[in-house]
Amino acid sequence: MGLISGTTDWSKIADADIVVEAVFEEMPIKKEVFAKIDKICKPGAVLASNTSTPRRGRDRLRTTKRPDDVIGMHFFSPANVMRLLGGGARREVRQGRGGHRDERGPRIAKVPVCVGVCYGFVGNRMLHQRGREAEKLILEGALPHEVDKVLTDFGFPMGPVRDGATLAGLDVGWRIRKGKGVKSAVADRICELGRFGQKTGAGYFRYEKGDRTPIPDADVEKIIVEVASEMGITRRKIGEDEILPASSTRW
Repeated sequence: MGLISGTTDWSKIADADIVVEAVFEEMPIKKEVFAKIDKICKPGAVLASNTSTPRRGRDRLRTTKRPDDVIGMHFFSPANVMRLLGGGARREVRQGRGGHRDERGPRIAKVPVCVGVCYGFVGNRMLHQRGREAEKLILEGALPHEVDKVLTDFGFPMGPVRDGATLAGLDVGWRIRKGKGVKSAVADRICELGRFGQKTGAGYFRYEKGDRTPIPDADVEKIIVEVASEMGITRRKIGEDEILPASSTRW
């Protein structure tokens, strides 16, 4: 930790060997940041992106005069715990300088994995599908804490609902959806109220100050019931076997 310091002075990155862009998932801002660090960083510096969803890696290449130094480097959340490091595919780095990915991953105790360039890459392609099914369950009759409990009882460290609310914030997914022009009926309604998860004290759950424990919230249940009614969905009691079928134990 003693090697880490914060600054808002862009000139401080002039001597950096590698710079990791971690702007939220809005491509115009990412391109602006890449154009800026391209002018500041020294020759040979690696320009990495922590992008987790937009597939337009080539856009960032076009904003820099050093496309061969641009790679993907996605740290999975929580970054201080998760060892997986998603590296930019060789086709994203025009001349295949995958060495940057392979050398630097292990040096920071991460396991680098080269992935293809597509919307959502590996992690978010799975998470988005899981989140979509979780919202269907919630609208059809299950409550957020019930969906989470089945998955944690099965062995997952967190459920699909608490996942985004606690670690990254619901606003991250909200930005991604708006950028793609898609909606999530319940999540969008919650975000419109400024409930982004633990960092705001409320998301799908309530959080007491300084405590990560999710507390079921009657206000969210009311939102879910209202949205279901608007969509013409008749809610019912959903059993645990419908959330996680017995066949899932074969994974």
